[in-house]
Amino acid sequence: MRILLVEDDPSLAAGIRLALRPEHYTLDHLADGDAALAALQDNEPFNAVILDLGLPGADGMRVLEAIRHQGNRVPVLVLTARDGIDDRIAGLDAGADDYMIKPFEVAELKARLRALLRRSQGQATPLLECRGIRLDPSHRQVTFQGHAITLSRREFTLLQEFMSHPGRVYTRDTLIRLVYGWEEEVESNAIEVHIHHLRRKLAPGLIRTVRGIGYVMDRAPQGADT
Repeated sequence: MRILLVEDDPSLAAGIRLALRPEHYTLDHLADGDAALAALQDNEPFNAVILDLGLPGADGMRVLEAIRHQGNRVPVLVLTARDGIDDRIAGLDAGADDYMIKPFEVAELKARLRALLRRSQGQATPLLECRGIRLDPSHRQVTFQGHAITLSRREFTLLQEFMSHPGRVYTRDTLIRLVYGWEEEVESNAIEVHIHHLRRKLAPGLIRTVRGIGYVMDRAPQGADT
């Protein structure tokens, strides 16, 4: 899961990144509203946004209103020191999916983010099940036909993305950004290697190559990979 953190306080941003690292999210950070607005208007593939309201440039409320006006439905968790009821109502009315007041407990932030991601995917439970695979995001566990499977962090991230949207075709560039974000150097064949490992550990026909486009995990087997 790829998360965009928009927070101008360097120490708080560093603390959030450190806290979310064990969750194995791909976390990208921006420190001003104008940059966030540009990234979200460019249709970067984020699964959720953690958005401060008191930002330099465009403030968080303006960012939120602008992306909602354009039809961008990415889940947004607002972080703010504005604790008045009118501020909370304004944020929710502008399109925020959840709202947390600073200071906050890290455990609550993690729980709210997990819940936000589940709701955005129409899941009542955190468990994902498809094609004999059972994936538990909370405990970072995967089983296939009842047997535990060990995956690397990026293999897990990739599988979770495919299982969250079976039938969706992903381009290679989209997968790179979802798995690596902006900050990491990526080998030219990195995605192909991860998909090869998933096929080997789970099933050869699990992830299908769509020639000239990318990759898809079908809801039901479609035969051998092309």
